[in-house]
Amino acid sequence: MKKQRNKNEFLYFALRNVKLLIGFSVILLFLITGLVGPLLAGNEPFAYVNPLGPQPPSAEYWFGTTFFGQDVFSQFAHGLQATFLVGILGGGIGTIIGILIGFVAGYRGGIVDEILNVFTNIVLVIPTLAVLLIIAAYFEVRSIFSESLFIGITAWPWAARAIRAQTFSLRTRDFVDLARMSGMKPLKIIFQEIAPNMMSYLVMTFILQFGGAILNAATLDFIGLGPTNAISLGLMMQHAVNWGALQLGHWWWFIPPGLAITAIVGALYTMNVGLDEVFNPKLRET
Repeated sequence: MKKQRNKNEFLYFALRNVKLLIGFSVILLFLITGLVGPLLAGNEPFAYVNPLGPQPPSAEYWFGTTFFGQDVFSQFAHGLQATFLVGILGGGIGTIIGILIGFVAGYRGGIVDEILNVFTNIVLVIPTLAVLLIIAAYFEVRSIFSESLFIGITAWPWAARAIRAQTFSLRTRDFVDLARMSGMKPLKIIFQEIAPNMMSYLVMTFILQFGGAILNAATLDFIGLGPTNAISLGLMMQHAVNWGALQLGHWWWFIPPGLAITAIVGALYTMNVGLDEVFNPKLRET
């Protein structure tokens, strides 16, 4: 009964939160475009469909064509798929690692906490972008999955520290003491007692990791260290810059992917602010 009441309360305030609704609507719009867009385009992203070369948007080519006569809208739609995939995989890996290390360090304390905290601090001070550049440059053949893995294994430290701090404050609560006295194993206590009380925080952590993964991927793609066997929004901008789209005034080649990355990341952070207002009674809009 209590869970149902909490669920109804969450839905009530979520549907009234403008920031959350706007952010979710933007993400949903781009997600649908990424799923349906390739079917609407009818062209492969690297196919040479227009022998006239670069052409502005038209009824036939909605986002125009590239220097080589490739359909920009087809590349854009496929690029959205890659962007969301990197966000989900990279953000998910970073969140999972952060959750595991943060929960174990925060609950166990003592020498285990000290060791994990030292390890987290070491990874935290290492320049993430520099590490990603070195790793990406080492592999001649790169895929979206490998890029997501690289991003995920370098993005977890801040999440681990934040979750560790939250776990510290919860492990001394009465319901945790009762679970411990009943003989429940530590892992069960963590995931059955502590984690549900931090679910809102974990969801917001994933959203931040999602946006961070997209930005890191766009940076790698833009400097030419992105996937070698796929197209992404960052790679679209990199190709446009390499072939002088900016100097030649071919705005339809680089503006759509740039705006999409900005809008997606902005919408994710707007959603995060909205969720914070929904979950926190002190911030709710009445």
